Amino acid sequence: MIRLLLALASLSLALAARADVETYQIDPVHSSTGFSVRHILSKFTSSFTKTTGTITVDQANMENNAVEATVEIASVSTANADREKHLQSPDFFDAAKFPTATFKSKAWKKTGADTYDVTGDLTIKGVTKEVVLKVTALGFGPGMRPGTMLSGWEATTVIKRTDFGVSYGPKILGEDVTVNISIEAGYKKA
Repeated sequence: MIRLLLALASLSLALAARADVETYQIDPVHSSTGFSVRHILSKFTSSFTKTTGTITVDQANMENNAVEATVEIASVSTANADREKHLQSPDFFDAAKFPTATFKSKAWKKTGADTYDVTGDLTIKGVTKEVVLKVTALGFGPGMRPGTMLSGWEATTVIKRTDFGVSYGPKILGEDVTVNISIEAGYKKA
């Protein structure tokens, strides 16, 4: 009988802990992944308009959070069709062979009231490197539709493009690429 009570107590604790964890689905319509890189003497800024994935949130201990995100390379938006076609070519992202870039977190470290260093694996063009995103939790609250709950996030990092096999134009383009991510994610009911 004691074993049964202990087992039930353990199950109750596990379920209570599990209830605190929420899953949010990244909304590609209200999210974007932007980047900027030096082009000759100025900065060139652009974005990918289709970012999807999930954020698992433990609001009681945000260092337990996890994120997996996918960016569709064909969603690159530069306000110039020829440039977008070139960015999707083998000179840059080789979208036909590598249609997505992905990020999967491995650790969240609290750095301020609402800020975190999120370490994870970034994969671009089939090359995976560990990067650290500087993440800000913008908050949690109701959405526009009744019963919907949202979370907001911002993140930034700097990567070296040649680390991921993007080596085109070494005298034209800078090595460092600043990545800026803006995410709105909706609560996904179990």
